[in-house]
Amino acid sequence: MILSDKTILKMLEEKTLTIEPLTKEQIQPASVDIRLGNTFSVVDDTPSSVITLENEIKYKSITTDTYLIMPGQFVLATTMEYFELPDDLTAFVEGRSSLGRMGLFIQNAGWVDPGFKGEITLELYNANRCAIELKAGRRVGQLVFAKLDEHALNPYDGKYQGQRGATGSRVFRDSENA
Repeated sequence: MILSDKTILKMLEEKTLTIEPLTKEQIQPASVDIRLGNTFSVVDDTPSSVITLENEIKYKSITTDTYLIMPGQFVLATTMEYFELPDDLTAFVEGRSSLGRMGLFIQNAGWVDPGFKGEITLELYNANRCAIELKAGRRVGQLVFAKLDEHALNPYDGKYQGQRGATGSRVFRDSENA
């Protein structure tokens, strides 16, 4: 079941759902608008020009209120908001259609697990032939919350729990790499 604005407001008031900072204007009929934070990360060049799943990937990160994403560039960004989801709630990340029509693709694997705590890292890609200026604080997408039929047996407690800022891939920590 997708949560309504009334249920989202009730959960925020009861503190069973945390979204900070948050303005009332961000709460939509069936979602919460998410805003772009001020940290951005790009993969640092490697001597071999090859990224593997087994080795830690190095990133260059900057903090800025304005970021110019070049044509064909991929960059990690973060939400301005910090989230704490209870263990019976999940969320879908959706990019804004208005930005997609500019050629800016916003993704994060599209899913936030029950029990997740942290800022959400967004994967941004500029598919346009022009650079796109990004500004911290601008709405870039929305979270759609869905209630689980029961509390999760194993709420999220993975490698991105508590993340802040544009957090790079931690795929090298996966158990199949051991």
